[in-house]
Amino acid sequence: MAAVVVLVIILVVSLLAGVHWYVWRRLVRDTTAPGGHARRLGTAAIWVLPVLSFAALTSGRVGAPFWLERVLAWPGYLWLAVLLYLVLALLAGEAVRPVLRRVLDRRDRAAASGRYAEPSTPSGAAATGTAAARASGAAGDRRRPAGAGAALGGTAEDAGADHGQAAAVAVDSAPAGQPSGPDATTDTDTEAGTGTGGPAAPGGEAGATGGAGGAAGPAAGVSRRLFVSRVVGGAAATAALGTVGYGTYGVLRGPRVKRVTVPLAKLPRAAHGFRVAVVSDIHLGPILGRAHTQRIVDSINATQPDLVAVVGDLVDGSVADLGSAAEPLARLRSRHGSFFVTGNHEYFSGADEWVDHVRELGLRPLRNERVEIAGGFDLAGVDDVAGEDEGQGPDFAKALGDRDRARAAVLLAHQPVVIHDAVEQGVDLQLSGHTHGGQLWPGNHLAELANPTVAGLERYGDTQLYVTRGAGAWGPPVRVGASSDITVVELASRQA
Repeated sequence: MAAVVVLVIILVVSLLAGVHWYVWRRLVRDTTAPGGHARRLGTAAIWVLPVLSFAALTSGRVGAPFWLERVLAWPGYLWLAVLLYLVLALLAGEAVRPVLRRVLDRRDRAAASGRYAEPSTPSGAAATGTAAARASGAAGDRRRPAGAGAALGGTAEDAGADHGQAAAVAVDSAPAGQPSGPDATTDTDTEAGTGTGGPAAPGGEAGATGGAGGAAGPAAGVSRRLFVSRVVGGAAATAALGTVGYGTYGVLRGPRVKRVTVPLAKLPRAAHGFRVAVVSDIHLGPILGRAHTQRIVDSINATQPDLVAVVGDLVDGSVADLGSAAEPLARLRSRHGSFFVTGNHEYFSGADEWVDHVRELGLRPLRNERVEIAGGFDLAGVDDVAGEDEGQGPDFAKALGDRDRARAAVLLAHQPVVIHDAVEQGVDLQLSGHTHGGQLWPGNHLAELANPTVAGLERYGDTQLYVTRGAGAWGPPVRVGASSDITVVELASRQA
């Protein structure tokens, strides 16, 4: 078992190292000059950011002071989200690179052919003058070595033509022995964008002609490969930061209220329209604190529910650090009270202490037990499966074994995976969380591999399962494609 854990750790570290190298290559190496300030800063960031992420993930487990956890959490966790979408955007950019290069190649060839096209020969005296100029040029060429240009007494026009042709050649081809292919860069790339081409020949004509030759590239003084790398890298960074920024705003804004109607065959007519406010995965911690709890309480109270169900993962930390952040839960209001079951994160944070604390706040913990709700149905709750490591865990026989199966039963269980036990016990409706709906797309596809239902309402035999996406976020305070929610489940009687 230990060998398997070590192997998994090695694989994860290797994957993260490879991903960071890829991001450095595309965003730093391919877009900056060796030895430049930009390259030094980019390289330093690629080393520092993953260290902050590792520290944020482990600080709570090793007993670091809570203030240090809060300092590390924002940059460390946000980098993980940015890294995900940077990699996805850069991979998409790999398909764009060759297309962009071909477009620029065609444009440069068209521009070059237009520059060097022979102008139409004028008639009459103008033609005679042109012929004389050509003869004079030929005589001059015989008097000096070929290619000497303006430096040996040639005209400014000759020098400008030589310079423009050299610039065009430098842009459109690489010298022998220089790397080629989509990732190669020219030796003339510099951090400031200084491109190829020799010193301008004297004379205004020469400067203008040389500039025209240099314009064959994507931008003045920037090689085509450098230009493409900067465009693709800049677009990827913009897309990643924009996505993470919007996803962070969604979490900090607070969850939205959803409403779902669930018909139950055994529900008596008197309980028709009974409303249960379901909230899960609040995840109070170093980022989400008391203000987050207050927003959730205000949203729940505004729905005027008959009952509140908090189905696990309330916290990521100890009562000593987060007890005050949970205090607004004492202001929850409903006709039949508020109930709580543990989630897996409670067992990382001291489950027994948190059970005692939420009881002090006015919530009733359901630890493998059942209560009868006035109006005609049973409400049961089981401990999370993570508690099995501590000799606890769900006990369905204790919670549901001796009940009257003629009555409707609603089960609170943090993880959807216990749905098959609920089916065996004849539960009519199970309310769960845990999945976050995937939280960060495409994480929903991974969540589907481990959970029977990721979000929403589904039926398993005679039992229905509703999974909320949760009201908070674990790790990065970011949600993409899985917005946070509080769900008001309205029970409907088929007898009504």
